Amino acid sequence: MVIEFQPIWFDSMGAKSSCTLVETPDTTVLIDPGCAEMQSSYPLPEEEKFALREEAFHQISKAAKEAEHIVISHYHHDHYLPVPDLYEGKRLWLKDPNCWINKSQWQRAREFISMLIKVRPRRNGDKSNPPLYYKEPEGELEFEDPLKQLEIAKGKDFGDYQQRREELLERGRERLDKLEQLWLRGPWIEERALSGLGIEFADGRTIEIGETRIRFTKPFFHGIEYANTGWVIAVVIEHGREKLIYSSDLEGPTIEDYAEWIIAEQPNYLILDGPSTYLLGYMLNRTNLNRAIANALKIVRGCEKLEVMLFDHHLLRDKKYRERTAEVWRESAKVVTAAELMGREPLLDQ
Repeated sequence: MVIEFQPIWFDSMGAKSSCTLVETPDTTVLIDPGCAEMQSSYPLPEEEKFALREEAFHQISKAAKEAEHIVISHYHHDHYLPVPDLYEGKRLWLKDPNCWINKSQWQRAREFISMLIKVRPRRNGDKSNPPLYYKEPEGELEFEDPLKQLEIAKGKDFGDYQQRREELLERGRERLDKLEQLWLRGPWIEERALSGLGIEFADGRTIEIGETRIRFTKPFFHGIEYANTGWVIAVVIEHGREKLIYSSDLEGPTIEDYAEWIIAEQPNYLILDGPSTYLLGYMLNRTNLNRAIANALKIVRGCEKLEVMLFDHHLLRDKKYRERTAEVWRESAKVVTAAELMGREPLLDQ
């Protein structure tokens, strides 16, 4: 095993997180160092939820000390922490804060990066605190509708649900139009001005460190098409013939094209966010849950080199998680929660 990974904290341990430490012979990468307390429906007293969140923070802080690089796939609080010491001395690879981002994360990203540049010394030794560098969006920017790139999902027939789906997609396009106006108004954070601080925007980038290659995807929907929750970037880490994929919050994945992308990559190790079954009947309907289950099954069956599929995060907020995704767990012993991978029983099963 050339690529080694350790789940630092996941929802199966009792606090919201999918923080993962990945080590290759060349470098160490910490992905999504964030954590948050469980929702009100989670079957624990509030004081225990708080204590577990504090323990998650402690473990993430320890792991950060081991990392050379830190990746933040999006700006939800269970994926990053606004704690300056956590990032000291690390090279940061951030989800682009300027586009393919929703309104709340647009603001959070600016607050976070502003905090970082106030405490991070320049790599040339300059100790002054630079301002947050802004620029106007350059040129005549056009944002292609991302649904056009999702050929499988776009062409899928949903039967009796199709009309409702078309209505929701149209609403999603309207929300996207409004977000595009936000992006075009700007101002944008100037990435080149941050590079001297060891801060880079990761979307669509590939970096090489020795014989290790790290690829960041273009922005993917956080769940369904035009999800209110915005976009994320997935991470692919390769060394020799081994490959690890960290999906970030694809929620299943719900979208068929993302499942096909994972299968085409043929990872050895897959860290996959499951569907938000705790929101079934609210923000998750049965059709999209069935999509997520079918896609997870397709991945397990289609990834011939797969040694471990860690199936956790949103899924492990629901006491009925195994019942509601039973087909996936029955399919292969390679499918495990983060707690099980670490030799522990998921908190919800205790």
